[in-house]
Amino acid sequence: MSATAKLTVVETKLLLREPGSLFTVVIPLFILVVFGSSLGPGDTTLLPMAIAIAIGLVGLYLMPTALATYREKGILRRLSTTPVRPASLLVVQLTLQFVLAIVSCGALLAVAAAVLGASLPSSALSLIAVFVLGTASMFAVGLLIAALAPSGRAANGIGVLLYFPMAYLAGLMQPASQMPAILVRIGEFTPLGAFRQSLQDVWAGTALDPVLLVVMAVYAVVFGLAAAKFFRWE
Repeated sequence: MSATAKLTVVETKLLLREPGSLFTVVIPLFILVVFGSSLGPGDTTLLPMAIAIAIGLVGLYLMPTALATYREKGILRRLSTTPVRPASLLVVQLTLQFVLAIVSCGALLAVAAAVLGASLPSSALSLIAVFVLGTASMFAVGLLIAALAPSGRAANGIGVLLYFPMAYLAGLMQPASQMPAILVRIGEFTPLGAFRQSLQDVWAGTALDPVLLVVMAVYAVVFGLAAAKFFRWE
């Protein structure tokens, strides 16, 4: 087994033991089941909201906290003296976090279809494209947090501080239809808001708004490049 493969096995075990991993799956499921029981199968708002919540938790809370903690404890520095380079850990972490995001969203889709009778989007390609783009934008923000935060605790605090106002503007705490139009518009220029609205468009079967796709792409590229520039291994 190669060094990278061994690292992947170890990191997978650590991720499964991390309580935050369970929360990123359970919390969106709880919201979906509790609120979904009062909505009809034709609702096109709750499931996109739950998926956006799941990705937001992984991207803004779980991933930056893990990476900043590794740097704080000197794990990245020590890896530089082994056959496993620090960059390998970063790649493995991003891959595992992406898999966790897929598992969480897969669970939401399965429960929504089997338990709540919710309909799934007719265009799988549009769903995949929006999911990948939205996840990339949220992960880019999380990577920048990890790059700038001096410790795991600080990364956790920054992630939470960003998540709640972003979640409100995105219409995750209150349906966008019940929010002032100006706040909804502002929220669409955040990565989480653009992601939630694009997912809702997919479920509603309407054409995707190219502006929202560009917003997510810009966040993914700009914040990703900024994270690469400022990221410190020690």
